[in-house]
Amino acid sequence: MLVWGCTQIPAETRPSLVAEKRMQAAVLADTTGYEVASPRDPNGIGTYYMGRQIAHVMGHEGADWLERSGRRQEEGTDILIRELKLKPTDVVADIGAGTGFFSFQLAKKVPKGQVLAVDIQPEMIASLQASKRKLNVPNVRPVLGTTTNPALPADSVDLVLIVDAYHEFDHPREMGRAIRRALRPVTGRLALVEYRAEDANVPIKRIHKMSVEQARKEMAAVGLEFVETVETLPQQHLLLFRRAN
Repeated sequence: MLVWGCTQIPAETRPSLVAEKRMQAAVLADTTGYEVASPRDPNGIGTYYMGRQIAHVMGHEGADWLERSGRRQEEGTDILIRELKLKPTDVVADIGAGTGFFSFQLAKKVPKGQVLAVDIQPEMIASLQASKRKLNVPNVRPVLGTTTNPALPADSVDLVLIVDAYHEFDHPREMGRAIRRALRPVTGRLALVEYRAEDANVPIKRIHKMSVEQARKEMAAVGLEFVETVETLPQQHLLLFRRAN
């Protein structure tokens, strides 16, 4: 369950405060797919999206969980990075970057490209910026997003990676649409990684899992076309999507 880390984009690339508030008000006025319903899981926010209850975000207090020593083996993170099949020039957006666990590994795979480490929690900004300086990784750029918009330029990203975070998005439809806009036409891909809901042996609370069926339904609703499921990870699905024509 990756947290959104917090990052910074130059002020000149941001919309004006008034324009941003109007945009957010407009997207939130459309409640299609959302409902407040029972039963409510204590680990959820009480809002359902397309039949799935949205989970609480794991805050910055859980940063140690992201950097735990056993994570590489438990989640097969090296396998995941290999399965992404990145090119050296790719622009990758790590949405829900948190402490940058994946961002700094991805940066090594795209030495002529860039990693946009997107997050919404200001407390994560210091961690990302400090790690960038300490590790001397110039091609990682922290980006401050919101709960409805990852603040990515249109048609600019080769791969969006979301690891264990999508199920915690407060506004998954709005985020999904913004991600679709950010992907490059034809070649842009979304890599969605979530714990397998179909497998009772995966030791994660049910609300923090997703099924392939649910993921495909939600991505189709925002214009993302299913490409394939890669099942080489120990506990998670890796689902790949692209912009539908």
